[in-house]
Amino acid sequence: MKFLVRNIPRVYLIKFSFLFSYIFSLFYLGKKHECPICEGHFRKFLPYGYTSENSDNRLCPRCLSLERHRLIWLYLKEKTNLFSEPLKMLHIAPEQSFFKRFKKINTLTYHTGDLESPIADYHFDIHHIPFEDNTYDFVMCNHVLEHVEDEFQSTSEIYRVLKPGGWAILQVPINSDFEETYEDASITNPKDREKHFGQYDHLRWHGKDYGKRLEKSGFKVEELNFVNEFTDEQIERMRLSKNEILYIARKI
Repeated sequence: MKFLVRNIPRVYLIKFSFLFSYIFSLFYLGKKHECPICEGHFRKFLPYGYTSENSDNRLCPRCLSLERHRLIWLYLKEKTNLFSEPLKMLHIAPEQSFFKRFKKINTLTYHTGDLESPIADYHFDIHHIPFEDNTYDFVMCNHVLEHVEDEFQSTSEIYRVLKPGGWAILQVPINSDFEETYEDASITNPKDREKHFGQYDHLRWHGKDYGKRLEKSGFKVEELNFVNEFTDEQIERMRLSKNEILYIARKI
């Protein structure tokens, strides 16, 4: 089985994952929880995470969204003009729960980019984005900056390709126990990185200073507690995280 999986092109694995998730979601149908992205209703969500701690009831069985995806989707629908105005968007490391839905927005010119993902329109290193200055109205890049070698170079590239007045959503895992982001380039062993940064392929663990780090690239950053606009009942029904802060970075 391992041999067969390794020899299946990634693009087909992704297609199979959509089919599998749709079939699998039928076993989870119910009324207790709701995903605002795919609008499915389920008795519970799937577990997700590298450890058993806080991993239960997180992943939508149908569209594979996590808490952060559902919160971002609600913000985009309720607080932005993404679904109604003619905009140009760059989506770096496109999530499966989002990209097909963004492609269907008639007013949106939608480009996706990734280092190697087969679902991306363009393949590039985020340290050197191959587009001209002032190209995009909106850039979304979630859970990427904890992986890159040079965070400042990467965020400066995002700032460069945004139009004046453009904005970005740049989510990362935040350790609220850290006042300052913790990084150490000498830690290269995957097990050590997991111990120090929370995951084997992370190069840093962002702290409460993340917004200020983004501002070094020129952004004006809003740290938005958008989840507070929902009741406890809604938060539990949609399985949102009460700790997720949205980082809205604008190019003024």
